[in-house]
Amino acid sequence: MRQIILDTETTGLEPKEGHRIIEIGGVELSCRRRTGRTFHCYLNPEREVDKGALKIHGLSNEFLSDKPRFIEIAEEFLAFIEGAELVIHNAPFDVGFLDHELCLLGSKWGKISTDCQVLDTLQLARQRHPGQKNNLDALCKRYGIDNSRRDLHGALLDAEILAGVYLAMTGGQVSLSLHEYGDNGLPFRVGGGNYRPVSAERASLTIARASREERMAHDARLTAIDKASGGACLWRQLDSSPD
Repeated sequence: MRQIILDTETTGLEPKEGHRIIEIGGVELSCRRRTGRTFHCYLNPEREVDKGALKIHGLSNEFLSDKPRFIEIAEEFLAFIEGAELVIHNAPFDVGFLDHELCLLGSKWGKISTDCQVLDTLQLARQRHPGQKNNLDALCKRYGIDNSRRDLHGALLDAEILAGVYLAMTGGQVSLSLHEYGDNGLPFRVGGGNYRPVSAERASLTIARASREERMAHDARLTAIDKASGGACLWRQLDSSPD
């Protein structure tokens, strides 16, 4: 199965207000393995970047002024994602902007929302971790994914990080480290500086012992198995072992 982990950066929050895409980043997976293929570009949005958005991604009007327009990379981008499932965190946001860009080019370009299968990892995270923070940083912390380079949002960097989060979130147990997090945000670790001691006032464990009748029934069952197997009952052999 081919998947593209995808992220975008934009001039603002709402395409209906004329905001545009300024960066696209994609990471290819095949059968849940990274292939090494990526897609990345900065775009000239032909409009100003909102100050609030600039604080998030740091992509200024000056930096974007000499970058290609969306129409110049559209064919290459669509070829990259063709036939793949798109994996996106908060997919309605990115898909809405991509559909808007394609709509500006004309109806013949189609729509991401109708032409591609899309998996929203935010929705998936909310199903698996209800009532918890499920933004990308929170998921990195929960699944032990390194996001130390993420001082500002960046489409390709965020796609790389999301690939790690997605594989961890959908791949079952990925670590033998059974971490839980304390109020200080640090994990409890056995033998580490942050740990949660077992309370001395905890209730004693209940020990259930077999009754005489249960032991007799068990012995009779082993006798029947030993007879049926011609003396090959392993439990009987272990019982009679000198060790």
